[in-house]
Amino acid sequence: MSLLGRSLTRTVARRLRQPTRSLNITRRGLLTNTATSTLKASLRASPVAATRFSTMSAMQQASPASIEGSTQQYDPEIKDITEYIHNYKIDSDLAYDTARFVFLDTLGCGLEALRFKECTKLLGPTVEGTVVPHGTRVPGTSYRLDPINGAFNIGTMIRWLDYNDCWLAAEWGHPSDNLGGILAVADWVSRTNRAGGKLGNGKVLKVRDVLEAMIKAHEIQGCLALENSYNKAGLDHVVLVKVATAAVVSKMLGLSKVQTADAVTQAWVDGQSLRTYRHAPNTMSRKSWAAGDACQRAVNLVLKVQRGEQGVPTVLSAPIWGFYDVLFKGKPFEFQRPYGSYVMENVLFKVSYPAEFHSQTAIEAAKKIHATLKAQGKSAEDIKDVVIRTHEACVRIIDKQFKPMTNFADRDHCIQYMVSTMLVFNRLEATDYTDGGEAATSPLVESLRTRISCVEDPQFTKDYHEPSLRSIPNALTVTLKDGTVLPEVMVEAPLGHRLRREEAKPEILAKYKRHLEGRFGDEGRVQQLVELGVDHGRLLETDVDQYMDLYVKE
Repeated sequence: MSLLGRSLTRTVARRLRQPTRSLNITRRGLLTNTATSTLKASLRASPVAATRFSTMSAMQQASPASIEGSTQQYDPEIKDITEYIHNYKIDSDLAYDTARFVFLDTLGCGLEALRFKECTKLLGPTVEGTVVPHGTRVPGTSYRLDPINGAFNIGTMIRWLDYNDCWLAAEWGHPSDNLGGILAVADWVSRTNRAGGKLGNGKVLKVRDVLEAMIKAHEIQGCLALENSYNKAGLDHVVLVKVATAAVVSKMLGLSKVQTADAVTQAWVDGQSLRTYRHAPNTMSRKSWAAGDACQRAVNLVLKVQRGEQGVPTVLSAPIWGFYDVLFKGKPFEFQRPYGSYVMENVLFKVSYPAEFHSQTAIEAAKKIHATLKAQGKSAEDIKDVVIRTHEACVRIIDKQFKPMTNFADRDHCIQYMVSTMLVFNRLEATDYTDGGEAATSPLVESLRTRISCVEDPQFTKDYHEPSLRSIPNALTVTLKDGTVLPEVMVEAPLGHRLRREEAKPEILAKYKRHLEGRFGDEGRVQQLVELGVDHGRLLETDVDQYMDLYVKE
């Protein structure tokens, strides 16, 4: 038998030997008690209701599934996404309300990124001077682009500063990254149809349609991340942005169920980004435009399917050549829950600091320590060392105690640098990561950074993964040069976590307003956008293209 034949035989045999797995799906409503300790206690004490996700039964036996209108048999994971996109009705008021805050916050983050030339140098048309009739408007600019390039521009802006929302599970990511593709397509479709076109169903889309697409994109990306670690296979999480964007954009463009399935398969088969640009020794700015690239690829693939390109029905499960065998170490995906609106309802907002999310509570604790030191007549100069008690994901991603900080990308993904900057300057802003800046050139920041160590606490790691809790705890213990050990300062959930959601809302809106002011400086326009943003009903019924016009800066 040939080498290929023996490999195929082993792979098939391995699949046939795999036991049928029991799938427990946790259904839990979002609790709204704003007292963190009380809410934590109730979450820990509440029983777990279990049910079985019927559409997953085929996947447990790795059997293909049929999709209405096709003679092909698709991977059941593909069918589940397709059925969710076309058949599931979002009826959660909480999901829509949260999506509105995510929408405003994400747009604001994109506007703030325009302050940085490293970002703006990547934006605009591929060929300078190109203006696309009825094209996508890029917020905060005068660009009118095709939807593919528009998706890259918007996706890159909103992700650049690592300041938009976050989802933490077996895989990490930022579900609002999908807004790059969603908003680009929605705006283009609406402008084209207003001019007499017939894209999708021919209608001008509302902001409500954008929020619905965001809820579903959040859900697809988040549920695929709950039990499956792509980073452990060396893949970047933006593969999930590409899959989720392709799914929701296909519906927005009026594709059939079969076409949606085909578009999703194309996203899985497309070349996947290696995570190396997020880690030493290759940390670089690509991590800031990787999501924009994923949005761009997704829209491009959907448009190809719209023109008749076929799909790859068993792209995940095909022996030897499928995603599982080639890129996921032969393991099929595992699922914790069915697709609904859970992810949007429980998403994490970055409110306080433009920093990698696993560090947010550590920075908040450092701010409290800075105040303690000041009250004692001391400062960061008096610190001997700091120990951060943390969770495993933090250690794996941003523990870079002795790694040289060579660029912006290194600094905003180093917990020691971020904590040190807060202890020294009592602040952490996006400009603190730039080359030549006060923090980046501070000898004290650098010296203190090398004296800050991380230690994993297994209970913190357990709480991080607990579906009913999902805390992101960090605890700092400071030892002073005179031998004094300050009391440990622990923060379990950052502002923006669902445990502190109501507390965060005014801060989210203040952050949005601040970013509007930084880009436009027009008090009238800023007030108009803020007032529209807080008027839930009026915002949802606003036409997308008319809303985007409010962000144009000639």
